[in-house]
Amino acid sequence: IRIISLMKVLKDILYGVSIDQLQGSTLKEVQGVYFDSRKVGAQSLFVATKGVQVNGHIFIETAIEKGATVVVCEDLPGLTHAEVTYVVVPNSQEALGVMAANWFDHPSKKLSLIGVTGTNGKTTVTSLLYALFTKAGYPSGLISTIKILVGEKAYETAHTTPDVWTINAYLQEMVSEGLSHCFMEVSSHGIAQMRIKGLTFEGAIFTNLSQDHLDYHKTFANYRDTKKLLFDGLSPTAFALVNSDDKNGLFMLQNTKAKKMSYGLKGVADFKAQILENQFSGQLLKIDQQEVWTTLLGQFNAYNILAIYATATLLGLNTLEVLQHISTLENVAGRFQYFISKNQITAIVDYAHTPDALDNILETIGQIRTKNEKLITVVGCGGDRDQGKRPLMGAIAAEKSDTVILTSDNPRSETPIAIIEQMEAGVSPVDIKKVLVVENRKQAIKTACMMATPKDIILIAGKGHEKYQDIKGVKTPFDDYEIVKNHLDLLDH
Repeated sequence: IRIISLMKVLKDILYGVSIDQLQGSTLKEVQGVYFDSRKVGAQSLFVATKGVQVNGHIFIETAIEKGATVVVCEDLPGLTHAEVTYVVVPNSQEALGVMAANWFDHPSKKLSLIGVTGTNGKTTVTSLLYALFTKAGYPSGLISTIKILVGEKAYETAHTTPDVWTINAYLQEMVSEGLSHCFMEVSSHGIAQMRIKGLTFEGAIFTNLSQDHLDYHKTFANYRDTKKLLFDGLSPTAFALVNSDDKNGLFMLQNTKAKKMSYGLKGVADFKAQILENQFSGQLLKIDQQEVWTTLLGQFNAYNILAIYATATLLGLNTLEVLQHISTLENVAGRFQYFISKNQITAIVDYAHTPDALDNILETIGQIRTKNEKLITVVGCGGDRDQGKRPLMGAIAAEKSDTVILTSDNPRSETPIAIIEQMEAGVSPVDIKKVLVVENRKQAIKTACMMATPKDIILIAGKGHEKYQDIKGVKTPFDDYEIVKNHLDLLDH
């Protein structure tokens, strides 16, 4: 994204920043704010942040040599320069959020920003809200795992929640393009690293919570409490919408000042839905006494659709019009994306990379299938991530499939076979005979295609929309959907 350089006075950039110590003038003009010393130029402000891997304080001198005239830091360096202004703050990351909002003139206040958090469903809910509001005539933006959209203009994305400077830059572009809404995925990493600091949300949605990212958060309680911070920060004019069927839903609402709303299929909730029919071509839902047909399958998607319906209603859209738009929404790439080959083999590609998501998808297939066909699941787990979920995913896949092919996902710096062995360790002795190990993912998908006979179902889980495989830091082109489609097409001839 192109960030237009504008001169701003330091005191205006620092408005609202909590400052412990100040050394130097705040009347200086600043041409740019950077937290990467490599990008610093003349008359810049450098923010020294303490990251997970790197402490930016070690680059303060480098930034000054490259032209930084202001340094925002948590610890004042031993050596200081008379011509440089030093601003010591309790938390540089938090200060960066406030400065970003000031620099871009608070774009999150000029459109309706909705944040979506939870273990599963964030991408589906944000993407479908974007699609629905666009169809309803509200030009909208999207900040998600898959992509960033400013109206129709698409940008690639590296993180679920980008850094706070990038978020504000995109939001400002959205405002200048005349967009009215933005739907944004808010990850627990993004919240913990204060990447949403200084943003004003009109609403926040909680989808669900299950085990994930414990490599980062260490405990489930930490993971849960981090998600809750999004709701704690909402204003009284905002809404907080939670899945009341998830036991953590009401916990998210405990300290929020926002209007408290809930949605659910089972218990008491402000917005209710019921699944009337469920099949491979779609499902029939009853939402607030109105029936709606959707091509999005499964109970987990019924929750996603209900969250979208509730959000659109809370944002003032006509409910019948919302249901009409819901009936035309299509699946998000890599989320229960399926096709049926000429040989009548159903192939499903899904991003399910947590125990809960895998369980949901297999449960959905289990409810739709006749049991006269085989269900073959191809699944792996990512390297350098939460190891505790690996045996759980192995156990779930083996218990709910007829055959499981354990394979490589994105092994990153780990050896694939070590990850596979951890998955296999979770499989019960009763189910172990169902398990095959094929380390090469392409070969594993090919094996599943060779084993399948007409009417069988192949599920390829874990990578979904991703177009690469990450091995030892090298990203090689890899697309589950393309690979399974090509193999089944070859078998059809």
